[in-house]
Amino acid sequence: MRLVFAGTPEFAQHALAALHAAGFEVALVLTQPDRPAGRGLKLQPSPVKQWALEQGVPVQQPRSLRLEGKYPDDAQAARQALLAARADAMVVAAYGLILPPWVLELPALGCLNIHASLLPRWRGAAPIHRAIEAGDTHTGVTIMQMDAGLDTGDMLLAETLPIEAQDTTASLQDKLAALGGRLIVEALKQAAVGDLTATAQAAQGATYAHKIDKTEAALDWTQSAALLERRIRAFQPAPGASALFGPTAIKVWQASVLQAGSGPPGTVLKADSQGVDVATGSGVLRLQLLQKPGGKPLRADAFLRGFPIQAGQSFAVQAAA
Repeated sequence: MRLVFAGTPEFAQHALAALHAAGFEVALVLTQPDRPAGRGLKLQPSPVKQWALEQGVPVQQPRSLRLEGKYPDDAQAARQALLAARADAMVVAAYGLILPPWVLELPALGCLNIHASLLPRWRGAAPIHRAIEAGDTHTGVTIMQMDAGLDTGDMLLAETLPIEAQDTTASLQDKLAALGGRLIVEALKQAAVGDLTATAQAAQGATYAHKIDKTEAALDWTQSAALLERRIRAFQPAPGASALFGPTAIKVWQASVLQAGSGPPGTVLKADSQGVDVATGSGVLRLQLLQKPGGKPLRADAFLRGFPIQAGQSFAVQAAA
């Protein structure tokens, strides 16, 4: 079976590698244009592009696929490449561009999406982050037949995965990437023999996972300690949760919830080798892994030696986005 693969980040690269290892012929890869990254802000290829170049697979990086949009030349070039690929199916995973109808209708088997949630819960751009933030106890991967809607297509395969108490977006993404790679291989093998059944998504229970905005990183101490702890895990590795102490924005990478203690939100109740205990709108949040600007993440005892914080002081109360 000949495939076109459309994806950009590491999550997608796992699926692409799994398809290749399973013997599927990847005739063309679509991925986002190179982006500036690192201290020097040099243009960096996506993980999917890096893999494709290493394997000698042709790559297209259109800024848009809309033939009458802002970048019609990009779309036309991609169209010619897609026609030349003569793919039986297109696999899409965290690509980042909307597929117009002409793309969805091009392959004989259509476009199959690897979505990191159990649809219809958490349609949209940030399903892993939002599941952790909301306190969900499980998530999963859905292989979906794409249509013109936003993650509204029929479900082809799905499998559940538990969300562990210490999972961050980074750790959960790794597990979901492995699951997604396995499920898309299984789905295409079933499709090849005409044994893939489509099921419409449930009409109830749909939620939307809005894209993560950098403004959400600020911890709002009027919220509960439980929610703040989940947000800290949800925003790893990016944008990272932050707390303003005086003029300094401190990144918080690990915390735990305490039930004992109270005070005005943002007030430091205790600061020692175990952590920095901060009062919230409900409960106490113990900050255990912290990072000052220009530094590296440190356990509380090491951090406090270089950045003293004392009981009675306060973090700024910032409203959450």
